[in-house]
Amino acid sequence: MKMLLGAIALTLVISAFAAPLDDSRNAEILRYSSENIGIDGYRFEFATSDGTSRTEEAELRNPGTDNEAIAVRGSYSYTGPDGTVYVINYVADENGFQPEGAHIPK
Repeated sequence: MKMLLGAIALTLVISAFAAPLDDSRNAEILRYSSENIGIDGYRFEFATSDGTSRTEEAELRNPGTDNEAIAVRGSYSYTGPDGTVYVINYVADENGFQPEGAHIPK
């Protein structure tokens, strides 16, 4: 019986160490790149160990005119508390922020 209890205790200790850390507070950057392409726009992306990722790209539209505006297109994803991976694709331009995702009502 002592051997069985010892094995169970050891299994619990090993399981505790094998479980992922609290995701967001202990997340590490796995991938990061950034390109500032001057007045024409920018690009960046990153991914973290908690499953969060983001990519974004921007361009300057109508440079030097009264209608000059920056247009941004991107995507981000994260794992919610329920374990579901949420993905949001978006555009932000002269028409405002326009997100799309399977979980966002249309």
